[in-house]
Amino acid sequence: MSEIPAKATESEDPSEGARAMAADGLASAVGGALAADGVQPGDAMWQSSPPGSIYDYIKVASFSIGPDGLVDQWSLRAEHLFGIPAERAVGMDPIETFIDPRLHQRGLRKMAEILDGREWTGVVPFRMPKDAEGECGREGLAEVYVMPTRTEDGEKAAVCIVVDVRTLRSIETDLAASQAIFSQSPFGFLLIDPDLRVRRVNQRFASIFGGSPDDHRGRGVHDYLQRGEAERVAATLRRVLETGSSITDMHVTGFVPGSDERRHWSVNLYRVHSGSGRPIGVAWLGIDITARRAAAREAAAARRNLALLNEAGARIGNSLDLETTARQLLDVVVPGFCDLATVDLYQGLLVGDETPPGLADGSAELRRVAFASAVSDAPFTGTGVPVAVGAVHHYPFNSSCADALRTARPQTVPGEDGGLVQSTLAVPMVAHDTVVGLVQFARTKGSEPFGDRDRDLAVELAARAAVCIDNARLYRREHERALILQRSLLPPGDPEASGLDIACRYLPGNANTGRPSEVGGDWFDVIELPGHRTALVVGDVMGRGLRAAVAMGELRTAVRTLAQLDIEPAEVLSQLDEIARGLGAPGGVQQATRAARRPREADLSEVYLATCVYAVYDSVTRRCTFANAGHLPPVLVEPGEPALMLDVPPGLPLGVGGEPFEEVEVELPEGALLALYTDGLVESRDHPLDEGLQAFVSTLSDPTQPLEDVCDHVLNTLDTHHGEDDIALLMARVQGLPTESVGDWTLPREPRSVGRAREYARAQLLGWDMEPLVDTTELLVSELVTNALRYGEGEIRLRLLLDRTLVCEVWDSGLVQPRRRRARDTDEGGRGLQLVGLLSAAWGSRRTPRGKTVWFELPLPGGETGLTDPAEALLSLF
Repeated sequence: MSEIPAKATESEDPSEGARAMAADGLASAVGGALAADGVQPGDAMWQSSPPGSIYDYIKVASFSIGPDGLVDQWSLRAEHLFGIPAERAVGMDPIETFIDPRLHQRGLRKMAEILDGREWTGVVPFRMPKDAEGECGREGLAEVYVMPTRTEDGEKAAVCIVVDVRTLRSIETDLAASQAIFSQSPFGFLLIDPDLRVRRVNQRFASIFGGSPDDHRGRGVHDYLQRGEAERVAATLRRVLETGSSITDMHVTGFVPGSDERRHWSVNLYRVHSGSGRPIGVAWLGIDITARRAAAREAAAARRNLALLNEAGARIGNSLDLETTARQLLDVVVPGFCDLATVDLYQGLLVGDETPPGLADGSAELRRVAFASAVSDAPFTGTGVPVAVGAVHHYPFNSSCADALRTARPQTVPGEDGGLVQSTLAVPMVAHDTVVGLVQFARTKGSEPFGDRDRDLAVELAARAAVCIDNARLYRREHERALILQRSLLPPGDPEASGLDIACRYLPGNANTGRPSEVGGDWFDVIELPGHRTALVVGDVMGRGLRAAVAMGELRTAVRTLAQLDIEPAEVLSQLDEIARGLGAPGGVQQATRAARRPREADLSEVYLATCVYAVYDSVTRRCTFANAGHLPPVLVEPGEPALMLDVPPGLPLGVGGEPFEEVEVELPEGALLALYTDGLVESRDHPLDEGLQAFVSTLSDPTQPLEDVCDHVLNTLDTHHGEDDIALLMARVQGLPTESVGDWTLPREPRSVGRAREYARAQLLGWDMEPLVDTTELLVSELVTNALRYGEGEIRLRLLLDRTLVCEVWDSGLVQPRRRRARDTDEGGRGLQLVGLLSAAWGSRRTPRGKTVWFELPLPGGETGLTDPAEALLSLF
């Protein structure tokens, strides 16, 4: 610096105001410091009373110069400013000590002028004197104000007041920056004093709440916020003042003048201190986040809706049960979307009607299938009279719900005055352009009202549930039809058989699990055969569904047809095998047989395989002949003996072909128990077949119990609830025909055997007290014995069997089967078999190992079927 600027009267420096204020305050500070008694050097402070003045921020010091131009007084603040103790400073030449040597001459001239009585102010560069180690101290810039004075002796002296210019310039810069930040901030800026009154606000805050910044001075938070919010904010301000902990992103809610819209601000609070560290208030920086909050709510609503849709996709439709699907929908929406909800489905659709009456105009009957509430267990009253779950009802034609059903568009129903519900969305459930029901979403008073986004979400949820419900409805319809078909193919009621006590059980797959079930191919049958014989059949078509049920029906019909031909069990299975192979071929059995002889790659989707066990029981001899086509072995329980599985050769399943079937004949003791069953009874994923067979055999420990109780015991003991396959169980207790109920005679091949046969028949019937049957039986026996004499071979055997009906059999060694034909009016013979057909309940013939047997059957007296008068039957022939 080449020269020292000096002004004797006024300064042109921009910081003139600050320096003048500093000088005024500094004079009093210096006077107080000089007049104070007992002040020690260690007690020096940068503030005076009262605290909080500008001297807390700038460095001001004073010293005095004696008549000799040397320092004669050195203040405590001067010690802190220059870092030189008073003992060293007193007696120093300030020009020589602090001024650059190049400016010594100018400094000396100014000193002379000062000591001559002139005031002077100016900015002086200075540097600290060398320390004890010989190093120069720091350099600085000081503004000096020199005031002439006189000593006690009247000599001229001076008092110097020194201000650190760099500190002052830093304060000026900070003030300018603070002012710029405060006034130009796009956020609301407030300074709040310790009394929680507004000391200063910026223009941004004033533009929001009205008026100029000065108009807000002295106001409190209660002037801007509602009472509850104001008290919360005031408590927070006090906490910041007391603890000094800053608050970040505190959300404040309120209103601005001239608007009813609720506004949201994010507020940051921090405590403000003076230069001495004393708290002087709280700074408030507020940002309007109303739009951000709205966008956040929109985003949260979108995320919530997406989460609801994802949850709906994961939870709705897992079951093919209508009621379960409806409850799954309500589990998703309550309480995440609404507070109360109901589901109504058309009653006609539930019972299987395709187009119930009133479907088009919304007046058809509905059944409430589900209800859910997050607030209470009270009935849903959002749209009128409460309706209980399971109740059938309908909506008035002019109601909003009926309009929603009629137009297939959602309707908003306002809540009733004084009621719990604020509003209700009535949304039709539309699947494949068909309305299947109505779902109502309701929110209680105090909840957020439904918006357009909620309306769209409700429609989407209802549509998804409607598709699942319609699928469940269609599945239920098809399943019920298939089940009806399957049950129609099973024996109706309790089967009856001569010489057998019969009990049976059939359980469709999944019947006990509550899961959707498909019909299967399991079946059983009890077929009455001539001669008080009975065919017992149990089979299982592999696979599930309608195809398996239809294949089962065809095979069962074929079994009954083959059984009526009275052929051997092994032959029945052979014929049935051919039929099963024909089920999968377009050309039937013959085409399947020819195709099987050519090597080809089979289409497994068209192959029908089945297992079957066929048994024929003769109640007279108590002998049973078994043939098996890949089925599980029968179980026999003899009185006093443990149950055992009969060793019947299993053979190949039906539909495979190429191998003959074997027969096994077993004599069954009186009271023995015979059990036929399918694999669903003894096999599941959790229980292997061997384990299941052993468990089944162990349950048949007491064959003397009633058969119905035995069946229930078996099903309750075994794991029949797995639901993986159908279960068919057929049980028979042997009750052979008593000896006294059988009449058996051998007749020679001679004409008088006809009369002898009549005598035997009459005597046996009278012995059985069956006199009403004597005449008819004599007539028919004579006809059959006569035919055996004329057309048969070998000796003749006559047998009468009395059980639920009377059966007469005539045996001979001839192989030619009798054939019924219609005689012409001019024929003298040929009417014998016609007469047998007219007078008997049934008749027929069958092959035997040694010839044939011709038989007829008559109902017992007192039964539902009356006897035919022989005279009228004879007359009807002519």
